[in-house]
Amino acid sequence: MWNPLLDPSIPIGDAVDAIETVIVPRARDLGGFEVRRALPSAQRQMVGPFIFFDQMGPAEFLTGTGIDVRPHPHIGLGTVTYLMRGRLHHRDSLGTDAWIEPGAVNWMLAGQGITHSERTDGAARKAPLSMFGLQTWLALPKDREEDAAGFVHLGRDRLPELEGEGKEVRLILGSAWGETVPLKMPSEVFYADARLAPGAAIPLPDDHEDRGVYILEGAVTCAGQTFEAGRMLVFRPGDRVSVRATDAGARIMVLGGATMEGPRFIWWNFVASSREKIDAAREAWRAGDWMHGRFSLPPGDDAEFIPAPDR
Repeated sequence: MWNPLLDPSIPIGDAVDAIETVIVPRARDLGGFEVRRALPSAQRQMVGPFIFFDQMGPAEFLTGTGIDVRPHPHIGLGTVTYLMRGRLHHRDSLGTDAWIEPGAVNWMLAGQGITHSERTDGAARKAPLSMFGLQTWLALPKDREEDAAGFVHLGRDRLPELEGEGKEVRLILGSAWGETVPLKMPSEVFYADARLAPGAAIPLPDDHEDRGVYILEGAVTCAGQTFEAGRMLVFRPGDRVSVRATDAGARIMVLGGATMEGPRFIWWNFVASSREKIDAAREAWRAGDWMHGRFSLPPGDDAEFIPAPDR
């Protein structure tokens, strides 16, 4: 259904300084597939609460091969794995056993501590598998870092979808363009998957302080410049800005929210507002007391785990 808040007739942000930062992700080969990390970067640690932003693939796995991310811990963040293609088997220390499918939301709240694994196992290895997705981490506000862990799955049929003027937009988290995802978030946030037809434009929500765009496919123009796939644009607060697809069209992720109250410490898979919280979690994982300690291993996937780095 057409939404007037998606009307591209608002200013296009022709001033070059509407764009505060352009981030070129760092690429790493993880043996069979490539991961491109846009956040954190040298230019920017966070956009709103988003503190990690990884693109996985695209990758093609042969029959019998795939992804095996062994059980590992998190604190002080929430994670969203969002797939365009493929499927992942998620298991965690809460007892969750679920398959992550394209277009759905899988929100894992680490809070004071959770352990999980992600694999392409079982039936997923009985045929070739194409994998393409995004994994994002959202830092928690200081007063929510000790929350109990949790996991919520929302199928794509429960996510608001907006169409109009050459745009197809699925809201993944939070609130934007007059719509809200039925999932309570610990801080103000928005996250959306937008497909733009050739020449179509989409305005960024102007009711969020931090706003960014990650170009998944195609290319967009903004502020008189053209940006290809694999770039993250971060915009100045307050400016009314749109991005427009080039003649090839584009698929972009639009993200942001309230600026966090301060920077975060990051070590391995841990995010916290203090170094002491990181140190405590590190020692708890190294202790390996899965029965009585702070961390336990996922039921059904407790035969192995990823050791903590030496430093």
